[in-house]
Amino acid sequence: MTATNGAPIAEADWEQVVELIRGAGSPALACHVSPDGDALGAMLGFGLALARAGKKVTASFGDRAFSVPRLLRFLPGQELLVEPSAYPAEPSLMITFDASTMERLGLLAPYAGKAGELVVIDHHVSNTRFGSVHLVDPSAAATTMVVEELIGRLGLTIDRDVATCLYTGLVTDTGSFRHSAATPAAHAMAGRLIAAGLHPAEIARELWDRSPFGYLPVLGAALGRVRLEPSEAAGHGLVWTYVSRADRAPHGLPYDEVEGVIDVVRRVDEADVAVVLKEDDEGTWNVSTRSKGAVDVSRACGALGGGGHARAAGFSSSLPPEETIAALRPLLTGAG
Repeated sequence: MTATNGAPIAEADWEQVVELIRGAGSPALACHVSPDGDALGAMLGFGLALARAGKKVTASFGDRAFSVPRLLRFLPGQELLVEPSAYPAEPSLMITFDASTMERLGLLAPYAGKAGELVVIDHHVSNTRFGSVHLVDPSAAATTMVVEELIGRLGLTIDRDVATCLYTGLVTDTGSFRHSAATPAAHAMAGRLIAAGLHPAEIARELWDRSPFGYLPVLGAALGRVRLEPSEAAGHGLVWTYVSRADRAPHGLPYDEVEGVIDVVRRVDEADVAVVLKEDDEGTWNVSTRSKGAVDVSRACGALGGGGHARAAGFSSSLPPEETIAALRPLLTGAG
């Protein structure tokens, strides 16, 4: 696997992480706030593999409103989760998953700063290498790909539950194998995980074929205000919209249910870049961006305090949608 500079992850780093984990009685795991399938799948899959080997595992994410998104409540291993307030204050070994910066750990960031050893496992090119040792591979389709290799190096077993978690991260970050990240290595990993006994059709239904009725009017409101700006994004076109708390409130729709709006908006032929701003329950606007390849959205999002990949990135804003888009527009330059 390749590290952030394009070279393979150093064998010494793999060996150090394996040694740290084998010597740790109670590893503490963490993923980024508002966890997606890759973050939670990587953490729970690895946690289950460790627990099966006799480790006492603690896992969490640093959201104030601590709750697993409904779409991911089918994942095994949630018995490992504790609220941030119950997380070890000074873990001897802390391992983070899919978090490109320490800030993305939310309420768990202070614990990361006090950890004896901090292992960072990720696949984002924007990773700031905030740990004491890193397994970061931007060429990997998902963080769960790095985790699968680590499980193998530790000699741990991937049973159906572990495979379900890892596959969820792989299938979500590749867009059900539709995105360019769906490399031969990603497909080969999927084959290995399916052979462990998971059921792809059941996972697909949980992730993409379910939503509460309230999602439909909220989606309608977002599409009703969508804007197409063909001359923006270096002339490649920008399409954008937003979903506010006020949109969700009448329908009692949780914030995490609107994640899929970007997948509808990004289909527009006339725009390379799609943007959806989603207001959370605290009033922060979380901005999701997608590119078809002509624009590197990770550079734009990175300049605004976020990050991600060239074709999928995000950031957070305290400004209203119009002002946030005004700050983003001039940063949407060509991919070259």
